[in-house]
Amino acid sequence: MVAASLKQTKITILLSLNAAAILIAGVLVAGAILLNGGMDFRVVGERSDELKEEIEQPELIGAEGNTDSELTEAQKNYVTSVHTLSGVDSTPAPDGELWAEDEITIFQTADFDICVGGGLSGLGDMYWQTSDTNVIAGFYSGARTWLGYSSETCRFPIIAGTGTTTVTAGTYDGKRRDSIKVTVVEVPKLKWEYEVLSLVNQERVRNGLNVLSWGDTCAVAAETRAEELVKSYSHTRPDGRPWSTACDNPNSNMESIEGENLVVGNSAVSPETTVAAWMNSEAHRENILNPEYTKLSVGLYFNPDTQYKTHWSQYFSNF
Repeated sequence: MVAASLKQTKITILLSLNAAAILIAGVLVAGAILLNGGMDFRVVGERSDELKEEIEQPELIGAEGNTDSELTEAQKNYVTSVHTLSGVDSTPAPDGELWAEDEITIFQTADFDICVGGGLSGLGDMYWQTSDTNVIAGFYSGARTWLGYSSETCRFPIIAGTGTTTVTAGTYDGKRRDSIKVTVVEVPKLKWEYEVLSLVNQERVRNGLNVLSWGDTCAVAAETRAEELVKSYSHTRPDGRPWSTACDNPNSNMESIEGENLVVGNSAVSPETTVAAWMNSEAHRENILNPEYTKLSVGLYFNPDTQYKTHWSQYFSNF
């Protein structure tokens, strides 16, 4: 952890990064049906999940710029245990199908990967399609393994907007093919921000610390800082001022204790994954478990037209 002094204020700054810059290229495969004795068949459709680069692992960047290029196994297990893997149905899919359910709902942040039914394995190469590219534009041909998903049975969806689309997937040997209705809904911004506070307090209670109250004084500052990450993903604000200028202590006679955690990108797509990312970084974890803080303000800014799409800030204080 790095601490600095500003007037009478103790400041701790922390930053974590996860950005996947991925190019998508659709490949058309000729459609064909091959019958053999009226029993075996092969179905080939449009392949919409091809890409030129692999999905990147998330990186955590500390206050001094040091990076951890990969999560440890313990960290991966922590993320998986904290983040309930929605979209992974434990009920085996019927013969010839891929899903036991008929429909699922997903948030616009792509809060989980879309996976085939539980228990299926050894499916080999598959094709994935979407009926409305204005809702789900396509799929990366891999999964976010750092969130616990398997590239063998899951795909990371490219969310384009809200609405309902039909996802169709199948194996090229024709043995399994199925469709599922996927509804994409807007992010419940305020609800998620308070859920982050709740998850942080759960971590503090586990460690014998006081719970934090919602920081009304710095609530606007947290929102502002989350949105400012679009222009300057750092603890320096777009106008060049330090992050701490976003919130002033109304009591000039009181020593201020302040801290900031930031995270962006596709490993921070829900309150659970966001807090898990911070808890898996020693310095960010120290901020969350700092006994001197009494307040926490949380900001979430989601914009699908920006580089990182999902932007989170935590503003800790004692006022």
